[in-house]
Formats: sequence, structure tokens, C-alpha cells
Amino acid sequence: MPDYDAVLFQWPGGDHALIVTFRLVLAALAGAALGLNRERHNQAAGLRTHILVAAGSALFMIAATEMAVHADAVSRVMQGIVQGIGFLGAGTILKLSKRVEVHGLTTAASIWFTAALGIAAAVGPLWLLLAATLLGWFVLGPLGRWQAKAKHENGSSHGSNMTKAS
Repeated sequence: MPDYDAVLFQWPGGDHALIVTFRLVLAALAGAALGLNRERHNQAAGLRTHILVAAGSALFMIAATEMAVHADAVSRVMQGIVQGIGFLGAGTILKLSKRVEVHGLTTAASIWFTAALGIAAAVGPLWLLLAATLLGWFVLGPLGRWQAKAKHENGSSHGSNMTKAS
């Protein structure tokens, strides 16, 4: 039987603790990169929510890998994160009953994407985290502004409600 007290207070050797902490901080920074945009647009899920989603996802993955469980168990942790985040994202979506509009889809998608960033920060190569963070930032920032400008120039409030769904 393992000595759980010894494991509980055991500090990892070498640079392992530094690397794990670095991955958690990178996850939080990636979440912040997307959360700042949502905060600027006064969305319900803003900076702190995105940081916690990314860091929490990373923490779940790191904890699973630190337990040295089989890859199938780590995969189930990842599946649980994706499923659980779906419920959080669903809470940000609002359908207005008197009009045919849905609000919050982009924020829900950004929460889902932020969870993926946390997973990538925890167990993936860091170039993937950087590339995905830049992609998410571009989609929420410059691409969102371009879309709003194009809609305004067209004078269209018909069709897709993507800007309203932010």
C-alpha cells in the first residue's frame, strides 16, 4: 500500500514543478487574451471567467497526468472537460422571446475554445497553444470588427446575427 502522506507532501524533483507552473500560467494568459475581448464587449463571461476556464482545464489535465494514469483515463478527463464546458457555455446563450435573435453564441464558443487552450497548455506542444491563442484573438478581435463594419456598410440587419450573438 502506498504511503499517501509521503506522496501528498512530495515536491517534484528537477524542473518539473517549474514546468507545470509555467504551463498553468500560460493557460491563464491564453484565457486572458480571449477574455479581454469579451470583457471589452461587456459580455457575461469576461476576463476572469476565461482565465479560470483555461487554468481550470489545464489543472484537470495536469492532475490526471501527474497521477500517472493510463492514457485512456487522461482521455476521459479531456472528454469530461469538453462536456462540462458545454454547460457553462450554454448558460451564456440567451434567446430573446419577442424577436428572432440569439445572443451569447460567440461568448459560449470562446469559453469552449478557451477550455481547449487550457488543455493544449497542459499537455500539448507550446507552439500549438500560441498558434491557437493567436487564432482565437484574431477571430474575436480584428475579424469581429471587420464583420461588424461589413454589416454596417451593407445596412443589413438580416441574415446572420453573429455580431449580435457576441
